[in-house]
Amino acid sequence: MSVATDTPQTQLKTPLTNFLPILGRFVYRMLLLTVVVFVFALSWLYFRQESLLFFPVPLPADYRFELPDVTEEKIAVPGATLSALHFRQPHAKGVIFFLHGNGGNLQSWLTSTDFYQRNGYDLFMIDYRGFGKSSGRIASEAQLHADVLAAWKHVEKEYTGRKNVIYGRSLGTGLATRLATELAASAPASNNVSLLVLVSPYLSLLQIAREQYPWVPGFVMRYPMRTDLWLPAVRIPTLILHGGHDELINVSHARRLKELKPDAQLLVLPDATHNDIHMFPAYIEALEERLQKL
Repeated sequence: MSVATDTPQTQLKTPLTNFLPILGRFVYRMLLLTVVVFVFALSWLYFRQESLLFFPVPLPADYRFELPDVTEEKIAVPGATLSALHFRQPHAKGVIFFLHGNGGNLQSWLTSTDFYQRNGYDLFMIDYRGFGKSSGRIASEAQLHADVLAAWKHVEKEYTGRKNVIYGRSLGTGLATRLATELAASAPASNNVSLLVLVSPYLSLLQIAREQYPWVPGFVMRYPMRTDLWLPAVRIPTLILHGGHDELINVSHARRLKELKPDAQLLVLPDATHNDIHMFPAYIEALEERLQKL
């Protein structure tokens, strides 16, 4: 009587046959986990984007700014109140409407008025929502632009007919460009501005995100800030200043903006970085020379 035995082939196939479903389930679970983690990361980026873009430093409500001839003003906007500083001097040529970067507050951005006194211009600078003594919080790009426009309308009537300047630094360059575009579309209001100054500008925050986080889809960016789309529509003279060693916004952004607006004046300071460009004599000289020509 013969006894049935497994063939060698059957003995080899049986462990593998048992292993394949286990491997398949493992791969499936890992892929599913990867997708879940990726979706969670994108959701976090989408809904918590403000914490990655803005670094406000609040100030106590009773804080007092102590600069000569500088007064604090309040601007009511929907759901919040913006804090602003206004430097005035007799017989000013106009006002420099200053939109600062994405960190700090008015206390850190305005430490001296010497430059403005020397060149004969008043200064008006705002803190965005949540910065300094401004209440509320930034919730959307549209809200930011609306706040900037409200601040401009707050001050513009005082300087009608004078040589006024819209100045943006870093984050503020996109806001300044959009404001200049809005004013150009509502002439003769644009006749009240003589110069747009962009210091360390970007093509868009969307482009910066693509450069630094190429794995993030563009639709996640709730603050695209498309300076590249707005600048060509600006009708006033434009001065662009950028550091050649800017580690945050590459100088290629400024050069590309110059291509989009050929009549803009571009000055690259080869040794300047993102945070120290204003400390270079060439920066001061270029800005003063342009203001004197207005």
